[in-house]
Amino acid sequence: MIYCQGPDPDTKAPSFKAPPKACDAHCHVFGPAAKFPFAEKRSYTPPDAPFEAFQKLQRILGLERAVIVQATCHGTDNSAALDAIARSNGRYRGVAIADDGFTDRDFQNLHDGGMRGVRFSFARHLSGAPDFSRVKRIAERIRPLGWHLVLYLEAPDVVENAKTIAGFRMPVIIDHMGRVKTKDGLDQPAFRQLLDFLRGDDIWVKICGPERISSAGPPFTDAVPFASALIEAAPDRVLWGTDWPHPNIDGTMPNDGDLMNLLALAAPDEQVRNRILVDNPARLYGFEG
Repeated sequence: MIYCQGPDPDTKAPSFKAPPKACDAHCHVFGPAAKFPFAEKRSYTPPDAPFEAFQKLQRILGLERAVIVQATCHGTDNSAALDAIARSNGRYRGVAIADDGFTDRDFQNLHDGGMRGVRFSFARHLSGAPDFSRVKRIAERIRPLGWHLVLYLEAPDVVENAKTIAGFRMPVIIDHMGRVKTKDGLDQPAFRQLLDFLRGDDIWVKICGPERISSAGPPFTDAVPFASALIEAAPDRVLWGTDWPHPNIDGTMPNDGDLMNLLALAAPDEQVRNRILVDNPARLYGFEG
């Protein structure tokens, strides 16, 4: 069992002002465990990171919208995420974790609660090798709802499963820039594959998690050229998020204000940056207004 450190409590104000309706498109809420217990068979235990703490983070960063991504520590019990969405007055959407035991009514209830996709965590340090047979079964269940898939993969698995990933006939999002390692360069096979994905129609990439791909360490600026290349390839299919409260960080915990500043480096053009923060998540998640 891994016990995670908490997020940096002293969030810095970013160096630029986010536009109205800006969205953190990848973040989590954990617990409080007394109300929303963690899954018994989880691989890690985070400290509580509840709705109220996330609201404080949003105020400091100047963000209004969010996509609450269900994490494996809560398993298939999506209650904590659904609670946060319900309390957001329409400003949040979510991505669930689901398995073959979910009924059509279960999926409809999730949809009514603001969920718009299902995430599969295939980070090998947490869950082992990818099982795409399960992804295919769930994809067929959620396609009628207009949902999408979110895949958390290791870089070699992006390459090995490229044909499968490109064949779902529905939007697919690759988390954390495919967990490529910056030391392997922009020409590494996994990153070339991400760029090829973005030249298609239905695959998106999240440019969050620079601390997870950095080989140089803080301030993680070695991740900026990777984010920039992804933005250049498909500015309409890139999402950004904090990944707050940053579970399973082995090393220096990033400050979320600093992470927003990295976005400004990767997307110095304000119009492009606003597309990433506002237009792209609004289109994918159906935010109104």
